[in-house]
Amino acid sequence: MQFAVIDIGSNAVRLLFANANGDIDNIIVDKASLIRVPLRLGKDVFNNSKISKAREKKLIKTMKAFKILIGVMEPYKVRAYATSAMREAKNSNKIIKHINNEIGISIEIISGSKEAEIIREINKMIFTNPQYIQLMVDVGGGSTEISAEKNGKLIKLKSFEIGTIRMLNNNYDTGIWDEITDWLSEFRKEKGRINVVGSGGNINKIKKIFGNSSGITLSTETLKQTIETLEPLSIEDRIKNYNMRKDRADVIVPAAKIFYHIQEVLQSDIIHVPKIGLSDGMVHQLYKEFLQEVENE
Repeated sequence: MQFAVIDIGSNAVRLLFANANGDIDNIIVDKASLIRVPLRLGKDVFNNSKISKAREKKLIKTMKAFKILIGVMEPYKVRAYATSAMREAKNSNKIIKHINNEIGISIEIISGSKEAEIIREINKMIFTNPQYIQLMVDVGGGSTEISAEKNGKLIKLKSFEIGTIRMLNNNYDTGIWDEITDWLSEFRKEKGRINVVGSGGNINKIKKIFGNSSGITLSTETLKQTIETLEPLSIEDRIKNYNMRKDRADVIVPAAKIFYHIQEVLQSDIIHVPKIGLSDGMVHQLYKEFLQEVENE
């Protein structure tokens, strides 16, 4: 069964078509195609508290294109979520209303906590060891969501106002590093019994370029070396030497620094990178709702 999900992030807007199957305890999500448009809504919002006219027009054009593709693919159901940039933009409600009225795509702005919860749901299908705490970390353009669970039960969850676009433009409170450290401090005693799971395009790219080709783990030492290797390079050299898109080359180091800080605080040697994120979690959520509807009929 195919679903379509739209993820309107601070860095990029994505349309994912994916097939889902299985029962409610073993949902399998298989990506069919992904379209990514680097609109950088966060660049406007984190500087001026609103989305500019120019980016609003680009967003509307993107949604129109997505609508056409959805019409061609004819998925069973469509869902559109917006995250950090749209949460903070003063004109987000006006833009969302315009898109709904003109294009027919209904967009829901979700909280950082809900964002983390969606990612947590799909991660716990992968990591099931009850003796370990699963610490899920999703680094986006405008925020970083961290959730912790054990035995399938949520322990803690928080959204921190730091992300790659905020760091790139210095639009964040430097005290956020101490805030993250304090929040994570209780997990230090669990050293050796924590699975740190990273999600987002940047950690996936780091794993692809600098990590081992097999497996889903990335060492903290490799994360450190990534920062040391890339930070001195110009954006142009990162693009040339590592075949990165421009909109990846400028945010990859800020993302690596956030992940590395978390790893250092936890004294964790590895981070798991299963290549899943909010879009995958949204498909998981839609299919789970479908199964529950069938069961209730």
